[in-house]
Amino acid sequence: MFIQTEQTPNPATLKFLPGRDVMGDGTANFPTRDTADRSPLAQRLFQIEGVTGLFFGSDFVTVTKAEDQEWSLMKPAILGVIMEHFVAGKPVMAEGIAAPAEAEVAVEDEEIVSQIKDLLDTRVRPAVAQDGGDIIFRGFEEGVVYLHMQGSCAGCPSSTATLKMGIENMLKHYVPEVVAVEAVP
Repeated sequence: MFIQTEQTPNPATLKFLPGRDVMGDGTANFPTRDTADRSPLAQRLFQIEGVTGLFFGSDFVTVTKAEDQEWSLMKPAILGVIMEHFVAGKPVMAEGIAAPAEAEVAVEDEEIVSQIKDLLDTRVRPAVAQDGGDIIFRGFEEGVVYLHMQGSCAGCPSSTATLKMGIENMLKHYVPEVVAVEAVP
């Protein structure tokens, strides 16, 4: 098994590509060690000193490290855990654990939210996934779209510019009801 790595725009994250499905459909975010209970792979990766966050995409694992750690020291251990996990055929996610609930939407906003989600799914998420992250719709209220940034996007120096200059401008262009886009934890 050969695992490729790619840098992301966030210097604190590195993208690992094991050459096979990780999540297939959907994503999983583990911003802290305490959130890893639903994934055997996440639990193992958090045992590596310096790992502070994980994000699983369709075919990649994004690892976030502590500022005082060096990739050159962490990378071999991360590669070893990922390789061992997939070679052993272990599941990425534990069975029987529900995915997080979707945001509730006011009835009068359902059509607008549908347009927003479609634009996010077709134009934003594929590009953000290339950089090892994801953007999740969290709500729409009084013209403001609330998005949660995951993986390499969380804490990335360029994430504010991406959010405001890219996503906000695109949504305003296609959905006139959008007046702003805000990041939420």
